Amino acid sequence: MEVVLIKDYQGLGKAMDVLPVKDGYARNYLIPQGIAVPATEGNKKKVAETKALAERREVKKIADAREMAKKIEQTPCTISVKVGEEDKIYGSVSAAEITEFLNKEGFAVEKRQVALDEPIKQLGVYNIDINLYRDVSAKLKVWVVKEEK
Repeated sequence: MEVVLIKDYQGLGKAMDVLPVKDGYARNYLIPQGIAVPATEGNKKKVAETKALAERREVKKIADAREMAKKIEQTPCTISVKVGEEDKIYGSVSAAEITEFLNKEGFAVEKRQVALDEPIKQLGVYNIDINLYRDVSAKLKVWVVKEEK
C-alpha cells in the first residue's frame, strides 16, 4: 500500500513523501496516528501542489536573502568604543552591538545570525559573516574606532 506522509517520521521519511508500506502498518498505525494518509490520486495531487508552493517560497526566500546580503555588504558599520591608555578597549564589541547596528539600519537580523567567534577587543577593521539563510551569508565590514570626546 502507498501512503503520503503528513509529517516527518524518523526512519520512514519526510512530510509529503509518497512511500510504499505494508498494508497492516498503514491501516493500524500510520493512518490512525495521523502520520500518513492513503496515496489516492487526490492526495498525490495535493502533495504535488504543496511541494510546488514550498519550492516557490524557498526560491523567494533565497532571492530576498541574497538581495539583503548585497545591501548589508554595501552598508558601512562603524562602532565607537571607549578606550583607555594605549588604545585598550573598555569591554568588547559583541554580536549584540553588531545586531543592534544592523537593526537600526533597517535589516531584520537576529544575534544568532552574526558569526562572531569571540568578542572584538581591539580597534581595527573586521570582516564579520552574517548568516541570512541556509547558504546565503553577507560579509559586513566593521570598523571599531575610538569614541570622540
